[in-house]
Amino acid sequence: MGTKDAYAVWPEDVIEEVSRLELILADGYEDALIGYVEQFGRPPIALYDKNRCIEILTERDQMTHAEAVEFFEFNTLGAWVGEETPAFATLLRTPQIAVH
Repeated sequence: MGTKDAYAVWPEDVIEEVSRLELILADGYEDALIGYVEQFGRPPIALYDKNRCIEILTERDQMTHAEAVEFFEFNTLGAWVGEETPAFATLLRTPQIAVH
């Protein structure tokens, strides 16, 4: 897990925030990063959209949906790099954007 590829696709303000927080990132899922999670007494951790991660595997690596799910669960979700291991969210609803 690292940040090398992320710098090519993220805006400068996102790069600055990721660097400031020293987040551990999941390689290859830059487009799925949706933010970070904070809890009292713990370091912030990167937060990814789980479904977008699986989409990336099907699009980029030409996996079937079943292959992508299996790969993601074993190789990504199953990877532990300590207390700052990224988290993967299953979004239950899409955020609504207010139009004024």
